[in-house]
Amino acid sequence: MAKVELGRRMTDGPIDALAGAKQQRIARDIQNQIEAGVLRDGEVMPSTRTLAEQTGASVWTVNEAMKALAEMGLVENQSRSRRIVRSAHLTPKVSEAAPRALLIGGYAGSGKTELGRILTRLTGWMIIDKDTITRPVVEVALEALGAESSDRESETYLSKVRPREYEALMSTAHENTACGAGAVVTAPFLREFKDASWLARQQAQFADDGLPMTVVWVTCDADTMLTYVRRRGAARDAHKLATWDAYMEAIDLTFRPVVDHHVIDNSTSAEPLKDQAARLIATLAEVPAK
Repeated sequence: MAKVELGRRMTDGPIDALAGAKQQRIARDIQNQIEAGVLRDGEVMPSTRTLAEQTGASVWTVNEAMKALAEMGLVENQSRSRRIVRSAHLTPKVSEAAPRALLIGGYAGSGKTELGRILTRLTGWMIIDKDTITRPVVEVALEALGAESSDRESETYLSKVRPREYEALMSTAHENTACGAGAVVTAPFLREFKDASWLARQQAQFADDGLPMTVVWVTCDADTMLTYVRRRGAARDAHKLATWDAYMEAIDLTFRPVVDHHVIDNSTSAEPLKDQAARLIATLAEVPAK
């Protein structure tokens, strides 16, 4: 099994000049969301107090993070209480890389969806996110089975709903790639990236579609994951947040897929996702399709 590490440690820049790690994590989270297009040019940012509540940080910490983002030209401070996203200058030049299927996995809060959106903005390929495609139906199915709509931990979800959820995800991906469109598929893929047979079947099917498949794993430090999960405030994360220490003890941050893959490091001290995404595309363009 081979892996390619694409993250480099940051040694300078506005975020590194911040006094504390929490400011760095908040600034990085918002930077990734702006560069992924989740936060759009001209959009009014939540208030400092709201961001503090979302991230579990102090108002002072949020203000320091905002200062760094303003230095980077990503946020305009119009007043003490009003900040505007500035991203028009980030309009990416779409790569001419040949289309392929990218399967992007990682734990909750690792930044895999943001990476997927950035890659899509850089390539023009389709983004196919598991939660976007399946969540409404999954919630209804769970309720029909007598479980909470936010359940992602019980045997009911794991044995009855999850397999169909991933079946729908991959069917959607193959419907796009069969038409020759590149696909960026984002999901945890925790079981799937442990299963060499499943990965081999997907690779063969994508090959039948005429596209090569690449596996990408997004790694992240625990504190950055917590910042991401807190800020997005999704109902499906409630159990994780309520039992965070136990959740962290149950997962393996050293996990890597069982096949050749690329690693993106979304830890606070690593390069921004956009830089790593651009290098990933350049790396893939150099590798002939099998």
